[in-house]
Amino acid sequence: MLNALPEWIHDCPSPAYVLEEAKLIRNLELLQRVQDEAGVKIILALKGYAMWSTFPLIRRYLPGCTASSLWELKLAGDEFGGECHIYAPAFRDDEFDEIARLAGHVVFNSVGQWQRFGVLARDAGCSCGLRVNPGISEVATDLYNPCFTGSRLGVRPEHLSDAGLDGIEGLHAHALCENLHDASIRLIDSFEERFGHLIPDLRWVNFGGGHLMTHAGYDVGALIARLAAFRERWGVEVYLEPGGAVGWQTGVLVASVLDIIPTDGLPVAILDISATAHMPDVLEMPYRPAVTGAAEAGVKAYTCRLGGISCLAGDVIGDYSFDTELRIGSRVVFEDMIHYTMVKTTMFNGVRHPDIAILRRSGKVETIRRFDYRDFKQRLS
Repeated sequence: MLNALPEWIHDCPSPAYVLEEAKLIRNLELLQRVQDEAGVKIILALKGYAMWSTFPLIRRYLPGCTASSLWELKLAGDEFGGECHIYAPAFRDDEFDEIARLAGHVVFNSVGQWQRFGVLARDAGCSCGLRVNPGISEVATDLYNPCFTGSRLGVRPEHLSDAGLDGIEGLHAHALCENLHDASIRLIDSFEERFGHLIPDLRWVNFGGGHLMTHAGYDVGALIARLAAFRERWGVEVYLEPGGAVGWQTGVLVASVLDIIPTDGLPVAILDISATAHMPDVLEMPYRPAVTGAAEAGVKAYTCRLGGISCLAGDVIGDYSFDTELRIGSRVVFEDMIHYTMVKTTMFNGVRHPDIAILRRSGKVETIRRFDYRDFKQRLS
């Protein structure tokens, strides 16, 4: 087990999220290809990836960011620059003046929100849009499916007939979550079918996020062809706003074994990380993260349960087997832990938050951020 891991794993701090710079660049180069060949703009969705220490690199490839809150919008303006877009299920009265000053594009989730804030946004020079529901269900887990029955996200076609769209310059259709090219194409097809009669009056269309272009199984050429055909037909500017595709397979969460607990079942390795605090999708979705060098329970010589350090009884990651027995101090590496992970972490129980580090192309691990007691204390009162 230990010998199977790269040497830098043993040299980096634990626990730590470690982004691999070369893999991020590989993803960004692919996104640049889509922009160039399809004639579209791809902006970074901060809800999926907000590691702002890498923004100077990312802005060499992407023209801006999209935010889901005032604070994300301020982060985009402070650290990224370029185009600043925002969408939220609802905006607050006490924040909207600032949002309108900072955003270039504002997307409203409902006709009511457009009627309430549209004049303020337009007077501030914002390009205004409406999020629409494209009526397709491409995501199996309702927790991440924007179009499940009764979804609060996006306006349906039947609610637009008397909406008064004068001043709306764009429509935003988000229906995906880590989907492949066939779902991306169905989204565009459905959007044209349900909202095509409105496109001639628009300046732009945004097909949202969830297009997992950097996945090995994604047919990038098929997406490029469909986007290019859409642009040629309608003559509008087209945006996509992935977050996961930027950070996909770009880094890991490095953990260490603190103790081995014998039980009436499998032995449990207590790690210096927590599923509920540091990998919340493990419990929310749920899903089973890949562990470097490990397999399903019973496949390899040594099987154990991996448990978190918090006092939550269900802070359990799963059962895994390894070539050799885990011991106190063994490193355990969780793969693909950069997108939709760091952005969702908490400091529940006051457990130590993982450091944030970057594996540079030189092979050196650079610690970018180390959290301490003050970070925990200042979140409370």
